[in-house]
Amino acid sequence: MSERITIIGDGAMGTVCALMLAHKGYSVTLWGYNDEQIRLIRENRENTRFLPGVSLPISIDLSSDDSSVFNSAGLVISAVPCVFLKDIWKRLVRHLPQHTPVVSVTKGIDYETLKCPIGIISEIVETRQLAVLSGPNIAGELAQSLPATATAASHDPTLAQHVQRLFTTNWFRVYTNDDVTGVEIAGAAKNVIAIAAGIIDGMKAGDNAKAALLTRGLVEIKRLGEKLGAKPQTFNGLSGLGDLVTTCISPMGRNRTFGQAVGSGKSVEEALDNIPGQVEGVNTSRAIMRLADKHQVDMPITRAVYQIVAENKPVAQAMADLMSRDLKSELG
Repeated sequence: MSERITIIGDGAMGTVCALMLAHKGYSVTLWGYNDEQIRLIRENRENTRFLPGVSLPISIDLSSDDSSVFNSAGLVISAVPCVFLKDIWKRLVRHLPQHTPVVSVTKGIDYETLKCPIGIISEIVETRQLAVLSGPNIAGELAQSLPATATAASHDPTLAQHVQRLFTTNWFRVYTNDDVTGVEIAGAAKNVIAIAAGIIDGMKAGDNAKAALLTRGLVEIKRLGEKLGAKPQTFNGLSGLGDLVTTCISPMGRNRTFGQAVGSGKSVEEALDNIPGQVEGVNTSRAIMRLADKHQVDMPITRAVYQIVAENKPVAQAMADLMSRDLKSELG
């Protein structure tokens, strides 16, 4: 495969992927849909909106031009927020050479189709070489080269191993996995649980409550994943438990931060207005509730978050309803 890589999406994750790969010596193009945003990043050599304080090397090419973005690219990384994924790929697909491998770092579920990012991309792009890179990866920490891990998942083991080699450094370790469904469901659903974790922080409900939330949240994520054909062990790994813990405790996570604002008394709209970028868990909660209802999967924490963000249910009432559910076995 060629060593030229194109990254679609100039948010925090797309930018940090460009930074990591450029530091390894790859030729990298970072594409964004907004001409002015790309111009500012090019002039400042810094993504002040999504990754402030991080200098970008001159070797990273910055582009908003559709027609030339994939020139000589041997691999494409899709870092577009899930809510924009269909529109962006429908716009760019005619410029993408056939059979170019695409690696998704997006986490979410499309509300209309109930598909995860790989499912969305595969309907638009004519390639079966698709992979997911996911894990406990806060972009700000990756930009500082702090120790981290991730999972490269693909039905094509050769591609998963290539992504593994591509990203692995002496501080970033990548494992492979063939459970694409499990990795994507875990990556999407953890954002909803992270909103709940933030709400607990905003309510000052304590660490016991957060521990219970993470534990029972993982149970319902696994429940949904297994119903959709995922492997149960995936949810105990980096893209499951690992990502869930990081997203629920990190002060840099958008979903937890949004939840904390709601838990402390702000409206959903006020909380969203104060956070740059997409709070993926809000839209994902709507999609997951459709999936859960369709497949008759019990997901009480996710439903509570959905009721808060989509139906304006009071936070205190949602908490009371969760705590007063019928008693049951932990293993049931």
